[in-house]
Amino acid sequence: MVGFKNRYMVMEVFLDPNKGNLGDDPIVITQFNISKAIKDSILVNFGECGLASSLGSFQVKYVNPITKLFVIRASREEYQKIWSAISMVRSIGNCPVLINLLDLSGSIKACKVAALKCDELKFEQYKLMVGARLSADVTQHMQNCLEKIKILEH
Repeated sequence: MVGFKNRYMVMEVFLDPNKGNLGDDPIVITQFNISKAIKDSILVNFGECGLASSLGSFQVKYVNPITKLFVIRASREEYQKIWSAISMVRSIGNCPVLINLLDLSGSIKACKVAALKCDELKFEQYKLMVGARLSADVTQHMQNCLEKIKILEH
């Protein structure tokens, strides 16, 4: 019996530089609002049939609201459709965003390695940007997020 073939995408969210910054940090990234934005984009760009065929394996596996990094699982047959729909997402909620693909892999192990590396590097950048205002709560939350990556499974 052949296992179900998936693709895992490690992605990051940027504030759209062409739009005005609406405040300190207007994006609150959750699994729900990322999933909703992607599903809405699939529906608009590929219709109901495209959405139905993509939903079988589509799942937001991991989200880090501090570094704005997330991992998505999609079937091998549908990942290009989902990827193109993600590239057409222009806002999450009312906040204009750009989404960048950092890594595409065929196994959860390779995805974990890439996501862990990217998350650690982005958190180092975040610490430099925030400086002395870095709270213990944020550091603890980041440690929890790193632990979530390490225990990711299918």
